[in-house]
Order: sequence, then structure tokens, then C-alpha cells
Amino acid sequence: MCGIVAIYEYARRSFVSISELAKITDAMTARGPDDSGQWISQNGLVGLGHRRLSIIDLSSDGAQPMIDMVTGNQIVFNGEIYNYKQLRHRLMSRGIQFSTTSDTEVLLALYGEYGPEMVHHIEGMYAFAIWDEVKEGLFIARDPFGIKPLYIADDGSSIRVASQVKALILSEKVDKTASPAGHVGFYLFGHVPEPHTLFNGIKSFAPGTTLWVDKSGNKTIDRFYDLNSKLASSAQCEDGIEIWDAKKRLSTALRDAVKSHLIADVPVGIFLSGGLDSSTLLALASEIRNDDNKNTTRLLGALKTITVGFRELEGTSSDEVSLAESLASEFGSEHKTSWISEDDFLEHYEKIIECMDQPSIDGINTYFASLAAKRAGLKVVLSGIGADEIFGGYSTFREIPKVVSLFKLLPFSSVVGKSIRETLNSSASKYISPKIASLFEYGGNYSSAYFLKRCLFMPWELNKYLDDDFLVAGLKELNIIEAIAAEHYSIQEPHLKISALETAFYMRNQLLRDSDWAGMANSVEIRVPFLDLNLFETSIALFKSGFMVSKREMASSPSKGLPSYIINRGRKTGFSTPINSWIQNFTTSHSFTEKGIRPWALHLIRKYE
Repeated sequence: MCGIVAIYEYARRSFVSISELAKITDAMTARGPDDSGQWISQNGLVGLGHRRLSIIDLSSDGAQPMIDMVTGNQIVFNGEIYNYKQLRHRLMSRGIQFSTTSDTEVLLALYGEYGPEMVHHIEGMYAFAIWDEVKEGLFIARDPFGIKPLYIADDGSSIRVASQVKALILSEKVDKTASPAGHVGFYLFGHVPEPHTLFNGIKSFAPGTTLWVDKSGNKTIDRFYDLNSKLASSAQCEDGIEIWDAKKRLSTALRDAVKSHLIADVPVGIFLSGGLDSSTLLALASEIRNDDNKNTTRLLGALKTITVGFRELEGTSSDEVSLAESLASEFGSEHKTSWISEDDFLEHYEKIIECMDQPSIDGINTYFASLAAKRAGLKVVLSGIGADEIFGGYSTFREIPKVVSLFKLLPFSSVVGKSIRETLNSSASKYISPKIASLFEYGGNYSSAYFLKRCLFMPWELNKYLDDDFLVAGLKELNIIEAIAAEHYSIQEPHLKISALETAFYMRNQLLRDSDWAGMANSVEIRVPFLDLNLFETSIALFKSGFMVSKREMASSPSKGLPSYIINRGRKTGFSTPINSWIQNFTTSHSFTEKGIRPWALHLIRKYE
């Protein structure tokens, strides 16, 4: 995990400033405390910067920016390429020589061999920029799920990309005027939805996408992987699949995903709660470690697990510490429990706000879990993010289809629904929440119902906080219901519709982004094995072939079954925390008229403004 910067003055109106490059690079020191580097081309038109967190090839040979001595190409790279050893072997069979054992050098060689088509050979999480010395162009790519962040600022004569918004805004050449869409989007969701940021001049670079910018300023954008298309495609459907075969395929895909994510030249740990997701990761990782005949993963040291316990929950039914400790003992991991309280939250509050690259109402628990990992000497930790989206763990998979089925039968239009909502708000607002009042208006289709479920504020509430013109401009640019519809319009199955929506909106904009800033605040790389492309495509194929890919099936994949006290816990409880009560206390102490998450969101946006 690292921080990258690339600047290209393609219109040749000015030269890259070494002080600007260094300033943007050094703003991401927490992302890469182990090393840093900058490179500026001889003609002064291109600059690359890098902050390094050493995970693979810990020697100075793996430092970046890295040059391909054959082609003269240069790269800065953030992420991990999990199949880099296989790619390295393939490239060596073609006569390509390597001077390091890093995955970065493999990317450089892969670009030299395949050009932009290189992305079709990569398995991993990544954001990188490559300067093509011969063609005089900049090539940029981001992974299919958007696990690794990448932000872009293009003023029509130069382009800047970086891993953080807060790094890019240090440039005097970036437009930092307030983005209506970014601000309104934050009020609606409690996070800033892609591709927007809080600033007009900065956008999030699309996942599964590449960009080529040549010396004439011509730009070519290619969407090389589209999750929506994969979920919509019927090509994977296989009639008459046997249950035992489906279970075997799923188990193999899960095991392969975890195995690839354990590859590192430093110890790898696991965030462990009492839930099915992290328990499955631990069971599979333990299984892989103990497989002496087939283990080529070269795990370093003992398998470590990390659990965060909350003092306010200690000894209650929501306390998952004892479950996690029992699991760790069951599978032989070296376990550490880190206890935190509201006092810890208040102590770290300023750093949490500082480290949030964009405002977010979530991620505090991940911050403390990452801090615990750092204190345990870990640079890499596995997380269960993605399991709920792929295996249908959220209540949205059940609730939204039911709501849509019910309300689309009602014999009136959304216009009538709006009238009902306005009546309820004016006459019964003390007794009916804004969301309940909006059911008749938003409940009749998947896009509106999903928005209603995941939104923090309703659009018609925002005129209390935003100027009318700013609000109208933001809502128009967001076009949120249509944007949601675009993520599922071609998908037929309700389960896969929700999977597409949760992956594209809640997971990418909230969970992955929060994991990135919270992990990087503590110089910890968080890996997400459930977001493995082969596992993703295998799960879709099995579902379309009639096999219900569920959390239970996921949890039954390890050879050594999970203990009954995990399997039979009943309903999904999630990772229980007292953070809501901390925030409620915080907002009360800061004299907000309302308590809870909504005023916390107002507090955050004001800190960023």
C-alpha cells in the first residue's frame, strides 16, 4: 500500500515544479512511511512521486518511481498484484529479465509486453500511472472494484493524479471551488459518491478503467471491466449443476482467493470478530498454512488475529471478544484483543478527522482496528469486506424486493406519493420519520427504494443546510435515481440487482474508502479477499445456474468446519459497536439540536468546509 502522484503538463505551457511534486507526495507520508521518491523527466513536463509501505521486496530495489531499463518507462504504483509470481514466470519464459522480486517491476514488464492490454492479465488491487517514454504519454489504471483510490484533476492543459484528495488540493493549479454534487451527495449519504469530491477540480477516477493521455493532450478512456455487465450476463449460466459440484467450486474459489491474498514478504494478520466472514477467512488461512504439501504462500511468522473490544459492551450480548478469542484458540492463531472506550475516541478524534481524506460518517471502528494491528507489528491485515455484497448478507437483499413488490401494486403515481409525503410531513412529522413518510413516493422501484434505504437525509430536507441554487445544481448533477438505475438496469434477478447496488454504492463509496483512509492512517494495508475476480465470477455463475450462493455456503467452505457457536448464532448481528452512542454524546456536548449520526454528518462537513 502506497501513495502515488503523477503530473503531466501535456499542453507544454509550464514545467512540473519539484516543490509541488514533493508537497503532494509528502502529504501522503502515512500511506508510505518506509521510503519516498520523485522523478521529473528531462524536458520537465512529467513528474512522478511515491510514498512506500514495503510489503513485497523490502529492499531498496523495490523503490519507486521505478524505471524499465530497456524501455525507459517509469511507474508509480499503489496496491498489490496477487498473481505477480505467475506473471513474472510467464514473462521470463519470453526472455524478459528481472532485477528485483517486486510486483512493481512485473507491472512495468507487463506494460512493455502488452501495452494498455496489460490490465487483462492482472489480479489484484491497484492504482498506477506509467510514463511511456517512447510514445510520450501517460497511462493510468484503477482496479475493477475500486479497492484502491485514485483522484484526477485535469484543467485542460495539465493532468494531476494522486491517491488522496487532500494531497491534490495542495497544488495551486487545482480548482478548489466547492462542488455542488459532492456536497449534496455527502448530505444525502454520509459519504461523497463517486465520481464526485468536495471540489470542482477533482474527480474520482472510475474503477475498472484506464486512461491514456498523449503529448497532444488527446485522451482515450477504456472501461476494461464492468461489474454490472458481469452480473447481467447470462453467459455463465449452466443448467443442471449438481449441488456437490457447486459447493466444491465455491470452496475452491474461496480458498484460492484467501491464498493469493496471503502473499507478502511481511506477516499477514486478520481482523477477527464473531461473524461468519472473518471466521471463514481465519479457517481458510489456517487450512492453507497447515497444508504442507501444497503451501507455496510462504507465510511469515505465526498467523495473527486482531479483535477490537469496546469497554461499554464488555460482558454484554453484543461483546464479540470471547467469541473471537475462542475462534483464535480453535484455529491456532496468535491473537490480540485491543480494548477501546469513548475516552479513546475523544483522544483520537482530531487525528481521525485529519486522516479522513473525504468526510465520512463511518470508519471509526476500522481506524481503531488498524491501530491495534499496527501496535501488534502488522503491516497487512485481511478484512471481510465484500462478503455481504456477494453472498447477500445485508437486510437490503430481503427488504427491498419486498418493498418494491408491495408499493408497485399501489394504484397511484409517484406524484401522488409525493403529495402523501408532504401531507404526512406537515401533519405528523413528530411521529413519522422522513423515510417512512417517503415510502409511497420512493418505494415502487429498485432505484428509489435503494436510495431510500441507504440515504442519510432526504433531498427535500437539505434546504435547511444549503443555499437553494447550490442545492438545485448539486441535485441536478448527481441525478441520483438515474445514477442508481444505471448500475442495475440490465440485471434481471432481484438478488443480483441488490448485489450490484451494494457493490457500486455502499461498498465502494463507504466501506472501501473508509478502509483505505483508516488503514493508511496507521500505515496498515487492508486486503479484501472476498473481492477476488475469480470468486466474484464463480459466485455469479453458480447463482445463475440455480445454486443459492449464501453466507452459510461461504461459511461451510473450509475443510475444518466452523464451530457451532459461530454457525448457529442466528441473525446477522454485524460488528457491534457503541460508536453511535459516542457520536450521540459528542453531538450533545457540541450543542446540536438533534442527536446522532445526522448531526455528526453536519459536524464533519463543516470541518471540511
